[in-house]
Amino acid sequence: MVLKSYTAIVEKDGSSYVALCPELDVASQGETVESATANLKEAVELFFECADSTEVERRLHTQVCITHFEAPHG
Repeated sequence: MVLKSYTAIVEKDGSSYVALCPELDVASQGETVESATANLKEAVELFFECADSTEVERRLHTQVCITHFEAPHG
């Protein structure tokens, strides 16, 4: 089994957290950052177990960049 590294973007949503894996467009949630990330890992693992190679290829984004920028507001 080959392990690959994926990105987790976690955002507060009300009283819980939503986690997104942008490489696969898979999301999950949890009551804490840690549980949302663990649930996302499980969701990605289940995706790989269930999806055929065509679906994986269609959804997989091999280059994901996380950056910051400034914009005026208010």
